[in-house]
Amino acid sequence: MSKTTKLLVANRGEIALRIMRSAREEGIPTVAIFSEADRNAPHVLYADEAVCIGPPPSAQSYLQIDRIIEACQQTRADAVHPGYGFLSENAEFARRVQEAGITFVGPSPQAIETMGSKLAAKAAVKEYGVPLVPGTEEPVTDIQQAKQSAKKIGYPILIKASAGGGGKGMRIVEEEKDFESQMERAVSEAKSSFGDGSVFIEKFIVAPKHIEIQVLGDQHGNLVYLFERECSIQRRYQKVIEEAPSAVITPSVRQAMGEAAIGVARACNYVGAGTVEFVMGQDLDFYFLEMNTRLQVEHPVTEMITGMDLVKLQLSVARGEALPFRQEDLCIQGHAIEVRVYAEDPANNFLPDTGSLQTYRRPQGPGIRVDDGFEEGMQIPVYYDPMIAKLVVHAEDRDAAIKRMLRAIDEYRISGVETTLGFCRFVLRHDSFVSGKFDTKFVDEFFKPEFLEEATDEDAEKVAAVLATHLFQSQAESSVSPQPEATASASLWKQRRLD
Repeated sequence: MSKTTKLLVANRGEIALRIMRSAREEGIPTVAIFSEADRNAPHVLYADEAVCIGPPPSAQSYLQIDRIIEACQQTRADAVHPGYGFLSENAEFARRVQEAGITFVGPSPQAIETMGSKLAAKAAVKEYGVPLVPGTEEPVTDIQQAKQSAKKIGYPILIKASAGGGGKGMRIVEEEKDFESQMERAVSEAKSSFGDGSVFIEKFIVAPKHIEIQVLGDQHGNLVYLFERECSIQRRYQKVIEEAPSAVITPSVRQAMGEAAIGVARACNYVGAGTVEFVMGQDLDFYFLEMNTRLQVEHPVTEMITGMDLVKLQLSVARGEALPFRQEDLCIQGHAIEVRVYAEDPANNFLPDTGSLQTYRRPQGPGIRVDDGFEEGMQIPVYYDPMIAKLVVHAEDRDAAIKRMLRAIDEYRISGVETTLGFCRFVLRHDSFVSGKFDTKFVDEFFKPEFLEEATDEDAEKVAAVLATHLFQSQAESSVSPQPEATASASLWKQRRLD
């Protein structure tokens, strides 16, 4: 891929914009694709060219391989960046792109295929000494045989779909008496979600942390890891808050995890940016979960603590260039936190919310980054993931980063839809999060919808009191009775805040 390359971004929203901005800094013209629902979206207006590829549903637009390749040929784009989601981990898409003579900015189709199956991935990494959770090595279909395997592994156990993710086809079984019913449900859900009923059984780690390692590989066999990300704050097995580095990992464990991640990458001859995910127990023992063969949603926190631009590095590697640094050149600089701002209602089981962004004002100031794909007045489409933005902060240490994120959340003005900002504020203030002693069960253990209402009322009362005091003092100096106006102003502020 030369500097005269034209890059088509096979995605939408904030990740499409984020990729295009790095490409523009590299002097690479960009092409946007869009569905009819995204005709006036910021990523479409930002690109040098744009091609409509179909109706709003993703199955008729962003997942249409033929139309995306046609868009490349139509605009003479000779490189494709898939972003994340949609076709980013589709081996057939990567293969078709390469067969068309177009550069795929990502790993090989073979690497995607290997890591796309949890069982194939485990088999591939086994010879590299990567720690694996005790469990079955082959797909399980016979219930009685599976029951024997579960008994041998020891309860509690986890039944997981071999294909797919996002918590679908996944069941935790605490006792043997519940095994058969949960197995049947897991297989049924896996079939309906992925067309593949294969499941495997593994030991369930109590109080688990979800830790992932960012890796980079080039076409010359060089591999490095860019440290870890803590991703344990989740709802419905989906991440909401991520940070780097982890608050609990020691330097020796960090190195061991990094080297294990490199082993995973070597197992599939990985090229590009990828993420190796681990589950970690209370004793800091860790086990390989899976590899995501793409850029992660939470990649900005890694960029913040390393000073790297992962998209530029992806483009560089795709051109055949060697990584410009070695492992010993890398170090952690400060602390970064990312919160995902979803159009969801935390008070209603985090169900997606619909509507338009009546108010949309981003926080500003030192150490704040907002990756988004919306502007004020835009409608949140019902066809896609409800994420509005990624709010990221960077500071000298974790305590400062938490305080900066709380300020940024308070300054983020969004109305018209419910969002996860209030929930994220609740998490960041919680003793369990502040101490670092939390796991993937945080929401189940500590969160109740009424806590958000209590926090909102408390904040409103505090600020109203401050406003009233300020008005009282300033008006007392001018010998004017302050109470009616002070009370009215404070009440008005509180009403707007609660609205």
